[in-house]
Amino acid sequence: MSFLPRLICLSLLNLNKPKTTHHLNQIHAQLITNSLKSPPLFAKLIDQYCAVSLSSHAHLVFKHFGQSNLFLLNTLIRCTQPKNSLLVFAHWFSKGDLIFNDFTYVFIFGACARASSLATLWEGREIHGQVLKHGVMSNILVQTTMIHFYANNKDVFSARRVFDEMVVRSNVTWNAMFTGYCTQRERTKEYARDALVLFQDVLTGVCGVKPTDTTMVCVLSMASQLGVLESGACVHGYIEKTVCVPENDVFIGTGLVDMYAKCGCLKSALSVFWQMNERNVLTWTAMSTGLAIHGRAKEALELLDSMGASGIKPNVVTFTSLLSACCHVGLVEEGLHLFDKMRNKFGVFPVMQHYGCMVDLLGRAGHLKEAYEFIMGMQIEPDAIIWRSLLSSCKVHGDVIMGEKVGKLLLQLQPEKSDANLTVRSEDFVALSNVYATADRWGEVEIVRKEMKVKGIDNKPGCSSVQSMNNYVLDAW
Repeated sequence: MSFLPRLICLSLLNLNKPKTTHHLNQIHAQLITNSLKSPPLFAKLIDQYCAVSLSSHAHLVFKHFGQSNLFLLNTLIRCTQPKNSLLVFAHWFSKGDLIFNDFTYVFIFGACARASSLATLWEGREIHGQVLKHGVMSNILVQTTMIHFYANNKDVFSARRVFDEMVVRSNVTWNAMFTGYCTQRERTKEYARDALVLFQDVLTGVCGVKPTDTTMVCVLSMASQLGVLESGACVHGYIEKTVCVPENDVFIGTGLVDMYAKCGCLKSALSVFWQMNERNVLTWTAMSTGLAIHGRAKEALELLDSMGASGIKPNVVTFTSLLSACCHVGLVEEGLHLFDKMRNKFGVFPVMQHYGCMVDLLGRAGHLKEAYEFIMGMQIEPDAIIWRSLLSSCKVHGDVIMGEKVGKLLLQLQPEKSDANLTVRSEDFVALSNVYATADRWGEVEIVRKEMKVKGIDNKPGCSSVQSMNNYVLDAW
């Protein structure tokens, strides 16, 4: 190899951090000028272009190689943005020039997991069909990435079906399934119960794998979502005996603090908290939120000050959790003090979630005028959710005048397009009519209902469900 190509190789391979765009363009030009056809060099260049958000240049590298190369295609799919990855995969799938391998499907399912949208879910399902057709489902890495994709797109049923059909599973596979369960934002108690039942297979040894620290963090999260202290305490005991010393693992320790706090056992939460050798911002947030949600706001605020004194700065999530806790137990003065301290002492500027917590806090306490003035004084444009929160409080406290004002504001925010979400649109009309009904102003109720009919907005039928919760104590313990 001549001196210049050798220099190019060294420049590309010695990339502990991304190079500048100018430097990458020079290397790209030298590769073309010297007619180098080394897939590893081109793959490294693609990787670096994507690292500096130049996916179009990465595509040119692939194109300049001059022939179809699966290794480079896989690199492009892996490194570029998820939407671009899907477009690249679809293009080469339609051409049929290349036969994809297991790595191709691992990378494309990873892209589908990162994209996480309804359209991506359908595309991923189509790719799943191709995987079945080409017989690569025996690859444990493909199946595990598929579980991750389905779980990230909120299709836990399909993720569990892939999991159940696997003949061999690794620790990564089990953790992908547990993580999928504990990251869902809907039907959390149902998924937590299913995951704890699944965890029994790990405990009994029938699965042939041992739980890792990641497994235990997920299991603790699921125990806290159920709020069943017995199960959480059993998990704690199992961790002490077989996994690690919780005080030495900041993530497991944080999970224990969160679990005990949410299960109402603040004494145990504080005991674990103070015994931990290392605490991160999530640890402090979990403990202070636990104190606040159980009415011990003074201690929560003192802990917040201790957090700052320890060198860890509270973040946006910290204040969201604390304000939500104050709202949950109706701590108005403490919430106002916390909101003021957030900006003036810690330099955390409020976002929509913080404003929403404050409006809900004031509204629940009956301070409707203050809540309205708070919204009008916001530094950002209030969204419909904040106004709906205030409208709900107006109905609860029977303030028809304020409710009428807020309800009309909400109707002015209604989208005019016919393809808008009709469920959300009907919600605002129904809320306003309910405010009128509370005050026996049936004439106005009739006017609102007629306006819904004129605009073709149907009210979504209501439903309710009753679920019996038993103590989910795992028999294996």
